[in-house]
Amino acid sequence: MGCSKNLVDSERVLHLLAEAGIDAVHEEADFRDGSVIINTCGFIGDAKEESIAAILDACRCKAEGIIDKVYVMGCLSERYSKELPTEIPEVDGWFGKFDWDAVVKAVTSAAPVVSSKFDWGRELSTPRHHAYLKIAEGCNRMCAFCAIPLITGRYRSRRPDEIVEEVKQLVAKGVKEFNVIAQDLSNYGRDLKGENNSTPLATLLERISDIPGVEWIRLHYAYPADFPYEILPVMASRANICKYLDIALQHIDDKVLDNMHRHIDAEATRRLLARIRQEVPGIHIRTTLMVGFPGETEEAFERLVDFVKEQRFDRMGAFAYCEEEDTRAAREFSDDIPQDVKDRRVQAIMDIQEEIALEINQKKIGSIQRVIIDSENDDYYVGRTQYDSPEVDPEVLVEKNKELEIGEFYDVKITRAMPFELMGTAL
Repeated sequence: MGCSKNLVDSERVLHLLAEAGIDAVHEEADFRDGSVIINTCGFIGDAKEESIAAILDACRCKAEGIIDKVYVMGCLSERYSKELPTEIPEVDGWFGKFDWDAVVKAVTSAAPVVSSKFDWGRELSTPRHHAYLKIAEGCNRMCAFCAIPLITGRYRSRRPDEIVEEVKQLVAKGVKEFNVIAQDLSNYGRDLKGENNSTPLATLLERISDIPGVEWIRLHYAYPADFPYEILPVMASRANICKYLDIALQHIDDKVLDNMHRHIDAEATRRLLARIRQEVPGIHIRTTLMVGFPGETEEAFERLVDFVKEQRFDRMGAFAYCEEEDTRAAREFSDDIPQDVKDRRVQAIMDIQEEIALEINQKKIGSIQRVIIDSENDDYYVGRTQYDSPEVDPEVLVEKNKELEIGEFYDVKITRAMPFELMGTAL
């Protein structure tokens, strides 16, 4: 359940199960004979409800004899380790986010297990041509609304040599596209001792980029404060680093940003965006915005609307504030904005973004884009450009005028544009 970081954790557990001689598959919410391990999300209300529903569904299947045992791990069980076993006693085992060895030992009841602390082997659940690459865990930012630091703890960067070795192993398995992820890419490497490197993320990107077989590198979840500007010339000069950056900005009103504890103001945010676009021409920026944070006035929201119109983000998502217990926002503010007002603001922002996205896509008509093919259906091959991350961004529907191979790159001429999709013909 949840984000791509959880997906990587699940792939690690799949590897450990395989090492222990257990036949395991990754199938979301498809309960069959055997045991089920649910890797939960505990980020916001909707995600927690989805995870609870999956647990209860699995327990129902267990009661009906469809499956044998139910084990739960991940963010939700890490955060509510005391409450959940009492509330759902039907579960056979509860484990935290990082208790990978314990999960495997519970399933196997014996068998030596490769230590997950040192072994970064994975059984990919994504198509074999692309993978997520998690380079750090945890977060130090302590944004007022966010419970992630309560779940994952302090920021911990992986050693660059370890990451480079993992990339080489994945390339050997056929992976061509690497989506680099962390709770906060901007902080990568600053906690590492003995590396003697003042530009840790930029240096890491160069090392990954130099590996033969790495076709695309895409960056997810940079933090706007303390942004590592040294990565920009690397992005601009390296052909296999996608001109794409996912950076959650959340808001633009100074008072809201201060209450959110975001460590940045509106002026600095605009300078950051201008510099990114100046140093990496053609870059597509993806961001996430939050509406309805306590104290967000209509004037503050209108500033956010104007900001969206002004910046014309290539990719953007918006969501409504959801109070999370034990966070700074829950302690210091009252969740005083009605849900219908929050929903109206989300819809207003997304309506504006849909128009912007259509205009941006229409400018691509007639252009030739390098596209990787992910899948096919009865009518089209489905692919993505360097500006599109799997699952969250637009896709390119390619006419079936010739046979194409899944996982290969093709030059595609764009013939039609919709707000969140492109259509084209392979050349």
